[in-house]
Order: sequence, then structure tokens, then C-alpha cells
Amino acid sequence: MAEFDKLAVVTGASSGIGFELAKHCAEQGYNLVIAADGSDIDDAAETLRQFGGSVEAVQADLSTYEGVDELYAAVAALGRPVDVLMANAGRGLGKAFLDQDFADIQQVIDVNVIGTTYLLHKFVRDMRDRNAGKVLITGSIGGLLPGSFQAVYNATKAYVDSFAYALRNELKDTDVTITLLMPGPTDTNFFEVADMLDTKVATDKKDDPAMVAKAGYDAMMRGDGHEVSGFANKMQALMSNVLPQGALAERHRQMAEPGTGKQ
Repeated sequence: MAEFDKLAVVTGASSGIGFELAKHCAEQGYNLVIAADGSDIDDAAETLRQFGGSVEAVQADLSTYEGVDELYAAVAALGRPVDVLMANAGRGLGKAFLDQDFADIQQVIDVNVIGTTYLLHKFVRDMRDRNAGKVLITGSIGGLLPGSFQAVYNATKAYVDSFAYALRNELKDTDVTITLLMPGPTDTNFFEVADMLDTKVATDKKDDPAMVAKAGYDAMMRGDGHEVSGFANKMQALMSNVLPQGALAERHRQMAEPGTGKQ
């Protein structure tokens, strides 16, 4: 029987990988604070309470300083340390860069880069000060590839991937661990939100988010530096170290260009 004497904070937890991460934490005896920008975070919390721990839902826009501060304040009000932080909130965006609305571009940058960086600065500083805690950051194998027709998204994930490795190194002499989860295409609402339903990557077979979440959780608990989930994604990551950038960009184009999806 789980004791529920630990606390996990999970962002982007209303669905997909984030929800599965929160679910896995609940199964392992963590109380939860979960956050997302939509009201469906309350539905996720109701589902997660069936595991027996406490679950607090915070609806906040984590692309803003105010939203991150709201989450941080909600956690601080509990008066207990964060044992696990899962920085999973992210946003995708498909189609050609010059055809995208710049407000949408700004939103992707604000969620994936600004919000994630600010979140980590707030929470991980507390972990460092008490010399304890585990962090899982959701990056992407997309961060290894020039993202034709996902140019801004992949660039933001390149930032996240690089940042996670750097932060891990800065904390190597502490008991705080940073683990980077690098999923590939996963069966979530990502492609719908990113307006990519007519692409090959959206219509091809994708990974199970529960499998991806478990792989990330297990890697975090081991203290690993990173986890590329799924054999095909591991091969893709290896290829990114071998193929020239132009070839990688063309390969990505074949997956993400509008109209390439199966009819």
C-alpha cells in the first residue's frame, strides 16, 4: 500500500505524456500538484485521486511569469518540499514558418523556452538549497533535427535539450538529478493542437504515452542523464549524429510537410 509521503509537481498534466507521468507518480505513492492551462486539468485531478493520494490542480498559463508564479505559490502553500518535478508543459506548431501566425510562434517560444526556464529556475533552486530532488524535463528527439515545417518547435526543443544537459552538469556535485526525456512521435493530441493532422508523422503509428512516461520516470529514478523512448527513436537520435544537417532537414520535411499524410 502506497504511503503518499512524497510530493511530485507535474506540468502539462491534463493529457498525454504529462497525465501519464502524473498517473505513474500517483501509482508510486506521490501526492500531486498538477498544472495545465485548460479547465480539463480538474478532470485529470479527479481521475488521479482514485489512487489514494492528494491531488491539487492548478489551472495556469505556464507561458507567463504570472502563471509559473501561481503554480509556485500553490506548491509553497502546502509547506512541504518537492521531491519530484516533471517539467512537461509544451506546445507544438506545424506548417511552413513563413505561413505561421507570429502570435502562434510567440506562444510556442513562451511555453517551451521562457516558461520552462523560469519554472526550473524557481523550483530547482529550492531543490539545490536543500540538496535533494529529482527533475524530469520533457525535451524531444526533434531537438536533434532541423525541423522543416516545424522549425520553431524543433528549435525550442533544441534549447530544452541543451539546457537540461547543462543544468545537470552544474548540479553534478549535488544530490539533485536532472533527467531529459526525449520522446518521438507519441499518440497524444499534440498533432491536432499543432495543426498537423494532414502530415505523415501524424498519420503514422506512434508511441503509447504511458510507455513513454514509464521510460522517463524509470530513467529519472535511476538518475540517468537522458532517455530516448522507443527503439525507432533511438535509431533516429543516432542518425542525427551521422547525417549532414541538410539531409536531416529533408528527412524531417518528408514527415512534417502538409499533405504528406495517409489518405
